[in-house]
Amino acid sequence: MAKALNADKLQKVFETEKLLNEIRDTDVLLERILTEARAIANADAGSIYVIEDKQPSAVPVAAYTEEESAFKGKLLRIKYAQNATQQKKAKPESKSPYVYFTVPITKSSIAGYCACTGQTLNIADAYHIEGDTPYKFNNSTDISTNYKTVSMLTVPLITSSGQTLGVLQIINAKDSNENPIPFSDESVEFIKQFASSVTQTLEHTYLTSNMIKRMQRMAEFRDPKETGSHVERVSDFSLEIYDQWALNHNIPKEERMKYRDILKIAAKCHDLGKVGISDVILKKPGPGRFNIEERSIMMGHTCIGAQLFSEPESDIDAMSRDVALHHHEWWDGSENGYPGNIDYLSYEIGKPVGQTRPLKGEEIPLAARIVAIADVFDALSHSRVYKEAWSIDDAFMEIQGLSGKQFDPSLVLAFVEVKDRIIQINSAYERMEK
Repeated sequence: MAKALNADKLQKVFETEKLLNEIRDTDVLLERILTEARAIANADAGSIYVIEDKQPSAVPVAAYTEEESAFKGKLLRIKYAQNATQQKKAKPESKSPYVYFTVPITKSSIAGYCACTGQTLNIADAYHIEGDTPYKFNNSTDISTNYKTVSMLTVPLITSSGQTLGVLQIINAKDSNENPIPFSDESVEFIKQFASSVTQTLEHTYLTSNMIKRMQRMAEFRDPKETGSHVERVSDFSLEIYDQWALNHNIPKEERMKYRDILKIAAKCHDLGKVGISDVILKKPGPGRFNIEERSIMMGHTCIGAQLFSEPESDIDAMSRDVALHHHEWWDGSENGYPGNIDYLSYEIGKPVGQTRPLKGEEIPLAARIVAIADVFDALSHSRVYKEAWSIDDAFMEIQGLSGKQFDPSLVLAFVEVKDRIIQINSAYERMEK
């Protein structure tokens, strides 16, 4: 019977791996890896860490050991954290709080030790770690959340070429009565197999992510008002809006998963068309800086962005085209929106956008309507060379005031419902930039 159960569990792991292979956005994949790993090992909680390039000031270079020296100038950041016990205390279908937490990649922490050494750690009781180990359990999160960590399984995510991408950590395996127990040897083997397989998938998504980032940097070089952080925030905000909208509209889970994966990437491409706008216009300072002709030429960035994805070869290309072309449309169909019903392929770079019939309501693709809110909110709540940043509350009020005019009311409702998440994400980016 045990062998049958093992075979069933192994089959489930293979099916999960196949499902994850279809995900193309790195962030969406990381979140799903954590969810599925917890399910495989019946773990109550967990986190997934990624490696980032930033020298932690608290760790002098001289303090690094030989193994740690490979990670100088880098740190581990929690990308996603989940906790079923705490989730049960929240309102149904709400998300876990957005977490921003970093640790140096040294042997002093459990996650850091795994990253440095490439070893898996299976700890039966985090508060009673046996032996003379260089790592210690940091209980500050337990204290702040009133949670008790007992068992921990921490696995490095290492590619076939030996590159460490991050660390997967799951917490508190549960018995049939929901009590925490140590992770079994069987669970350890399943999770190690799972981590090895999904790391290769993760490596492939990094290739897509890096390609998009290169395109972002190209646009950023051209437009000093826009930053990489703006693009990333708009992408994150868009995902939060969609998740809540999809929940409100009872969108089936698998459809949600597929759409959010594509949206996360497409949202980052919303302003790539600015690479085709003249510096004379793009870098012109001051409020009200465009005359009528210059504004019409500036509108052309939507068509240029769409042209980058003409003859789409994938659903990512198709959504990226729609977002680039239509994220400045207005819900009420007023002429404030642009470019409208246009043959974007015939648009000539440097020319004004001609008169077109404005798009209205659901004529505007859903992804473009979502990104429209995220883009305007971020632009309002952050400073530009021509304006000061608005307060978060004022920016929210402005979006709400434009519901039914510039923005889809059902999406504005979703946006307001995830206000706390939006604020948490915004704050996390501010800490990252310090």
